[in-house]
Amino acid sequence: MTTQTLTHQRIANAARAAGRRSIKVLGRLRARLILATIVAVAALGVGTGLAFARSSPSAIGTGVVVIDTKLGYQGGAAAGTGIVLTSSGEVLTNNHVIEGATSVEIVVPGSTHHYSAKVVGYDKSADVALLQLNGASNLRTASLGDSSKVTTGQAVEALGNAGGTGTLTSASGTVTGLVKSITVSDDQGGSERLAGLIETNAPLQPGDSGGPLLNTKGQVIGMDTAASTGFTFQAAHASDSYAIPIDTALTLAKQIESGKASTAVHIGPTPFLGVEIAGTVGNGGFGDGGYGGATPAGGLIAGTVAGGPAASAGLTAGDVITAINGRTVSSPSAITSLILTKKPGAKLRVTYTDHSGTSHVTTVTLGSGPPQ
Repeated sequence: MTTQTLTHQRIANAARAAGRRSIKVLGRLRARLILATIVAVAALGVGTGLAFARSSPSAIGTGVVVIDTKLGYQGGAAAGTGIVLTSSGEVLTNNHVIEGATSVEIVVPGSTHHYSAKVVGYDKSADVALLQLNGASNLRTASLGDSSKVTTGQAVEALGNAGGTGTLTSASGTVTGLVKSITVSDDQGGSERLAGLIETNAPLQPGDSGGPLLNTKGQVIGMDTAASTGFTFQAAHASDSYAIPIDTALTLAKQIESGKASTAVHIGPTPFLGVEIAGTVGNGGFGDGGYGGATPAGGLIAGTVAGGPAASAGLTAGDVITAINGRTVSSPSAITSLILTKKPGAKLRVTYTDHSGTSHVTTVTLGSGPPQ
């Protein structure tokens, strides 16, 4: 992981299934989660921050792109999708699509155009991320709708990179619910609550995350969120799928584009601790298997990145992080959230307990690493 305590859906080796029959839905994560994206036509949007310009007749693509990521610290790869917001290459996707990515590549389906991309910023708790393609111009932008007008029973279509094949496919259905909440969890023991979602019975597959949910006019009314290896969610029915309302996603995209960081929105390079947290532990969790006979509450380190900040400060696999800067931490998500409030180069006082049960304090200088 890489402080990287949580990983968001990634399909490390994406399924090549051609059909859209059985499906898993929703989520974020990585194994790295893969996701999908969106539309045709063009739109005009105004506001502080993003301004959506109408696409020219000769614009490149359809407003939907495929996202491929390399997860260098996990030795894996993932695929997903994105919605093109501006002709110069601002792309909207799920945070779990790019979580942990050490490189992000964008392909415009049906063309020879491909770009590297940087992560402008993200809101992990809302599962929204904004990318900027390097050297992009004249891209066709997505036609954006109004998610406040979505009603139950209306017909919808989800576009995405189902199975991570690099080919956009569609799945049809209807809106079955509004303002829905779900709990998503990852293979690192973390979980988060996503709220205000659009629920549909359009069958999503891993690789569809980040793609558009369209109305009958071909306008984007939501951003699909689909489950993947290592990232799951709890739903009432196996056929349930979920999308983040486009109005919500665009509000966050504009905040990110304007550079306004908050407790939830992270802007710019991600601080890097260089550890993989195996999960939460607590007193007695390992019986008398070390730690002086009782496991201290905190985050158990499963491994460290060689030469990384944590390893350089003396932390090793088997240590349990119990506090950062004097603040008690008891879960992977708590460690991640605290670190994300810092910037690369910041110094942290990390309190940890080794396997003999001895408590230590060390200073870690954060590096710059992949998005969380």
